Amino acid sequence: MRKISLSVIMIALLVVTLFSSFILTGNPVPSEAVKFDTGDTAWMIVATALVLIMTPGLGFFYGGMVGKKNVISTMLQSFMAMIIVTVLWIVVGFSLSFGTTIGGIIGDPTSYPFFQGVGVNTAWSLAGTIPFMLFALFQAKFAIITPALITGAFAERVRFWAYMLFMVLFILVIYAPLCHMTWHPDGLFFKMGVLDFAGGTVVHMSAGWAALAGAIFLGKRKIQKVNPARITYVLLGTGLLWFGWFGFNAGSALGSNGLAVQALGTTTVAAAAAGMAWVFMDKILGHKLSAMGACIGTVVGLVAITPAAGFVSLPHAIFIGLFSSIASNFMVSKFPKGKIDDALDVFACHGVGGMVGMLLTGVFASKDVNAAVVDQGLIFGESTLFVNQLTALVIVSIFAFCASYALFFIVNKITPLRVTEDKEELGLDISQHGEFL
Repeated sequence: MRKISLSVIMIALLVVTLFSSFILTGNPVPSEAVKFDTGDTAWMIVATALVLIMTPGLGFFYGGMVGKKNVISTMLQSFMAMIIVTVLWIVVGFSLSFGTTIGGIIGDPTSYPFFQGVGVNTAWSLAGTIPFMLFALFQAKFAIITPALITGAFAERVRFWAYMLFMVLFILVIYAPLCHMTWHPDGLFFKMGVLDFAGGTVVHMSAGWAALAGAIFLGKRKIQKVNPARITYVLLGTGLLWFGWFGFNAGSALGSNGLAVQALGTTTVAAAAAGMAWVFMDKILGHKLSAMGACIGTVVGLVAITPAAGFVSLPHAIFIGLFSSIASNFMVSKFPKGKIDDALDVFACHGVGGMVGMLLTGVFASKDVNAAVVDQGLIFGESTLFVNQLTALVIVSIFAFCASYALFFIVNKITPLRVTEDKEELGLDISQHGEFL
């Protein structure tokens, strides 16, 4: 029955794609091509590639942390996000995220179906120096990594086909509205004055709360304490994430300019400060200095600086890295693991890190760093921005958690989310994919 359903889906996709070539016209080419900045265009092509490499980097990061029987499945979840979300983004995801607004909540799905009207001779209103298609492809990489981040919470027990269905629904129902509200000029949060330079709200908070919902819904693993399969994979994954994050944050300046350099600097120093704080905290708590600790702390710093990267100074970035690392370390140590099995501490690292970064953006954002900052942070004696950040944080948290839990419920009704106990014990690599290390 499942094979028949999958066949129907594939046939429907082929028919829709073929039909679209008849009902959609080609992208119009102006009589005179728009003059783009070649430096900005070159940098954004590189930045797009850098953000994409973060997803396989995440695969190594998560894959090294799970047990040996689940490495391939865990890594494949990230790789499949690159495959599925790329197609989904071009078909309808970009329209929902950046199409003509519907009430400031979501884009009109008929705006850019199959990238219709997304050409190389036109530009997005807030990125006038690069081709529109480049902007759209850059944004696709953010959509790709977001559902991949969630997978760490329900690692070692989720059915692969159910995860892919959830991933599609998550992009359509949760990611696209948050992206539209935050980054579209007519979006609800954008008009409120909420600042999110590169995705603390859109990516990390949404993923963190969805991860918590998933961990609660799927329940605990049969065996929770497992030895990490490959610490070297975690180190490699962290290196790829840090490397790719320069595209994530500096690329969000949407040009080869001083703001990109500023974001590069804040990203560098926040990650380093957070990694340092994590291992120092471990030492204070009586633990050994571990490679896992250094890697996790570094990633937390990268998460926390993401919403603030183009709005704060380097000294403030150091504080954001230090504070976020301490907060996440504390959350990891106090998280009720006996009741909620967030396998790889996704909520404690990405959820908490994203929330800390968002709030501290409301504390440290400065007009001297970025002229686009209308209301400065609390430290400069203004409170409007902080209140806006806090308001958005509450709205996003409630929406992301509740909507994600509802999606897990719906998916589970369509196809079971969790593998059977015997398959969990056998390991997902064999039971789901017929492969092993």
